[in-house]
Amino acid sequence: QVQLVESGGGLVQPGGSLRLSCAASGFTLDYYAIGWFRQAPGKEREGVACISSNDGSTYYADSIISGDNAKNTVYLQLNSLKPEDPAVYYCAASRVRCSATPERYDYWGQGTQVTVSS
Repeated sequence: QVQLVESGGGLVQPGGSLRLSCAASGFTLDYYAIGWFRQAPGKEREGVACISSNDGSTYYADSIISGDNAKNTVYLQLNSLKPEDPAVYYCAASRVRCSATPERYDYWGQGTQVTVSS
């Protein structure tokens, strides 16, 4: 059973940093593109970054994405967070390749909330 579980979200002060994790099970990262998306209240889901064996790292917003195949986990480093950055962050897996289009992903995690406030 394919499953993606995000963690690492929480409350951070403006200018702070967070590292989000996406733990995959039921499949191997080598054969999928893993994308991070965010969705703020009342807004559409938008791509943040993606990583795959074919595409390397692709960025749609300021962040750092990395993967650990041994742990079957992908990370998203968020730095210099701003008050307008709060959102639910999701990771997703695509059998094809990296894309900023949510509809091109096959599996999704449940999301982790990032809140930026002093």
